[in-house]
Amino acid sequence: MNNLLKQKPQVINIGIKNFYSDLKNNQARALHVDWRPPLVNDPSLYQKILFNMDKISKANTEVITKILAARPVLVGMDLAINVIPQMEKNLILHAGPPITWERMCGPMKGAVLGALIYEQMAKNIEEAENLILAGKIKFAPCHGYHSVGPMAGIISPSMPVFIIENLEHKNKAFTTMNEGLGKVLRYGAYDSSVIERLNWMKDVLYPVLKDAIQISGGIDLKNIIAQALHMGDEVHNRNRAGTSLFYRQITPHIVKTSKSNQNAIDVLNFINGNDHFFLNLSMAQAKASLDAGRDIRYSSLLTVMARNGTDFGIQLSGTNDKWFVGKALVPDALYFPGFTKADANPDIGDSAITETAGLGGFAMASSPAIVQFVGGKSEDATNFTLKMYEITERENNIYQIPYLNFRGTPTGIDVLKVIEKNILPVINTGVAHKNPGIGQVGAGVLSAPIEPFIKAYKEFIETI
Repeated sequence: MNNLLKQKPQVINIGIKNFYSDLKNNQARALHVDWRPPLVNDPSLYQKILFNMDKISKANTEVITKILAARPVLVGMDLAINVIPQMEKNLILHAGPPITWERMCGPMKGAVLGALIYEQMAKNIEEAENLILAGKIKFAPCHGYHSVGPMAGIISPSMPVFIIENLEHKNKAFTTMNEGLGKVLRYGAYDSSVIERLNWMKDVLYPVLKDAIQISGGIDLKNIIAQALHMGDEVHNRNRAGTSLFYRQITPHIVKTSKSNQNAIDVLNFINGNDHFFLNLSMAQAKASLDAGRDIRYSSLLTVMARNGTDFGIQLSGTNDKWFVGKALVPDALYFPGFTKADANPDIGDSAITETAGLGGFAMASSPAIVQFVGGKSEDATNFTLKMYEITERENNIYQIPYLNFRGTPTGIDVLKVIEKNILPVINTGVAHKNPGIGQVGAGVLSAPIEPFIKAYKEFIETI
């Protein structure tokens, strides 16, 4: 004891980091342990988990094995009404969990109105609103129809969609083509320029791509993403490499099949001028991969994270189609000149499916350039990824991060680990203006809200 008192203090600090900082400022030897109390502290629930842990572990192994074995391939295109199961002529699919017209945010309402004009179900906004208020239009989440969409995520019956097939498990996923930046439907714009672009996409872009994909023999999206991660993408907010790789693969087939040189030129210029063109494909391949792991009893792994601009929702494999919902948060973001957080809509879009599959914010260590776009330092990107390993089931066997010595991205979010470690999934996201039609006003990184995970945790335990 006497010798101990003569030595300089050596401290292990647990919990509040300020104590550690004070010790370091005073030249004390100290180690900080980043520990937090669990989000739910109920011994009876914890005991039930322990009693069923063998079953949970076995189920989670089955789910992650299916997800990692997925082979998502772009196999074709068609109109939504022709290929999305149970799609109806008066049905509008949207991003996020279920929501009524009255609760929709501004960008989603604007996108719905624009879609009804595009579908020629209404000539103007007033007619479109009257259709909705008369109860003639149905709404449902894209996720309930094997589909995903960025931001408002609107898919209407005559919109062309990509068809992605998971060749390993024979399930399919669907998504629209990315419109580009500026005034676009996914941000709630609905003026004549938006409708004209959508019509051009249907009349020119769609048939050219459809023919090219058909003779390509299928485009391996998993392979593109694996390469894109090595080239600085995380395939959520940065898709420059993914779009470039897709462009290289599709161009020869477009040149070979296009019946019009001018159409081929216009299509190639459109893809080349839109760095986010690959985003929708990245989302759909994630959807096809994760859907293979749905409905496995005793599994606590997430199959969905999605936002509709009002609510944030998640689904678990072990509870299948059940939504667990909380309030969508407004990101702390890097805002474009002239805009502030007061202009921002709460988080919106199905694009968090990329994080659910181990990409996006979970792969930010592969994309330090993205940090300049969302605000922060390059080491922040690495730290975000490292943190996500603590709440996931496995390291990805294909998606690797060069900076981490080619370590696989953290994949398979486990709600039990989220609650136990008090670490919420990180999402990097574009920020929409709260009013329809203005578009993107910034980008940032945020954590998922707590409420859906607590709800999912408690109900999951009740089911086991």
